[in-house]
Amino acid sequence: MVGIVSYGAYIPIWRISRDLLSKGAPGERSVAGKDEDSLTMAVAAAQNCLKDFDRESIDGVLFASTTSPFREKCAASTIAAALDLRRDIFTTDFANSLRAGTSALKAALSMVKSGMARQVLVTAADCRLGPPGSVFEQTFGDGAAAVLVGMEGLIADFEGDFSITDEIYDVWRRDIDLYVNSWEDRFIFLHGYQAVLSEVISGLMKKMGVEPKDVRKAVLPAPDLRRVMDLARALGFDPKTQLQDPLIDNVGNTGAAQPLMLLAAALEEASPEDRILLAGYGNGGDAFIFKVRAEIKKIDSKWRGVKSYLQRKKHVPDYATYLMWRKLVLTPPPRVPMSVSYPSATAIWRERKRIYSLHGVRCKVCGTIQYPPQRVCIKCRAKDNFEEVGLGGRRGKLFTYSFDFIRGNVPIGIVNLEGGGRLFLELTDVESGDIKIDMPVELVFRRLDLWREDGIYGYFWKAAPARD
Repeated sequence: MVGIVSYGAYIPIWRISRDLLSKGAPGERSVAGKDEDSLTMAVAAAQNCLKDFDRESIDGVLFASTTSPFREKCAASTIAAALDLRRDIFTTDFANSLRAGTSALKAALSMVKSGMARQVLVTAADCRLGPPGSVFEQTFGDGAAAVLVGMEGLIADFEGDFSITDEIYDVWRRDIDLYVNSWEDRFIFLHGYQAVLSEVISGLMKKMGVEPKDVRKAVLPAPDLRRVMDLARALGFDPKTQLQDPLIDNVGNTGAAQPLMLLAAALEEASPEDRILLAGYGNGGDAFIFKVRAEIKKIDSKWRGVKSYLQRKKHVPDYATYLMWRKLVLTPPPRVPMSVSYPSATAIWRERKRIYSLHGVRCKVCGTIQYPPQRVCIKCRAKDNFEEVGLGGRRGKLFTYSFDFIRGNVPIGIVNLEGGGRLFLELTDVESGDIKIDMPVELVFRRLDLWREDGIYGYFWKAAPARD
């Protein structure tokens, strides 16, 4: 039997009040930080998904997004490197559709079921832009999710799926567009969203012999709260008890990541024997049915679902800050470009384990961990007697800190890691007044704010306040 082995979600710590975007608008939405993008958010969700799991059995990584930082480069390969996975695995990206997340999930299920892979990690993330002042700017949210698909240690069985394709201009973004475009709202709902999802979900339930009353939670993509509730009623579901909270009021529509994020939220609260219906929409539809196993009780949901992220948040101070983070307004380049210390493409390739996988070394004589890798142990002075050790995603405590005022008051610190090792890193997701000595931190994979003329994006690890 094929199904879900684990899950993970990620919601940025930052929120922006919708009142800042449109006077009087209620609620808030999630906003990726200035050093975050779809790739880094996917890494964060995947880390949560793979917590306490053996990564050696993963044979594939699929990345789904409409906002990959690269138009021509496999982001899934970077994700696999950041997660320190084996090299002999399959990686690919799913793009250009809001249905990319569920399409990647369907591909992973097929790969495992056919025997092509033992376990496949599906990641999905989006950071979409709506035109300033538009409804999209208010309703879009940033976030990510990950699902590990396999055949052993399942927490939910895959029972069946159904898909259809549909050609329509409803919501789209051309290769020359910065913002998402859309047609008239009623047309989108009646002839796109409602028509397609009604057909694909009804088709699946008919195929599987399932009635609405047999479904514990319906996980439906939601452009807004009213539309998804109307759809749920039309399908025979009770929006109050059966519809999974779409998180529109406090997170927003997270694009290709939304179905998998809501699936993670449903699994976080699921009980054995619950049947979960999952759907994705975008120029067609995908629908799946999963049945939860008793093993769901054995998995620690604290760091995997959305609850911890909903409670952990900071507010973007003003609209100008949001525009700068999204690079929608021009700002002067730094007086001292960081590119002087960030390596070339050749050096990045040569040092990829040290940069992406954050590999240090452990002394085979005394066990001392060092980063970056050295030839001589700082404790016992043994020479060239080390083994590699991955440090990415670990936790630790802040030993000391300072600020780089030349680059704009950027906090930097020295972190003592749990299990050994000391790193010199930037601090992120924290206000200067909240930084304290011995503050618990966790390592997070982020994008560096580089000013380069060679077109390279820089990624590295930073330290952020640890979740409680």
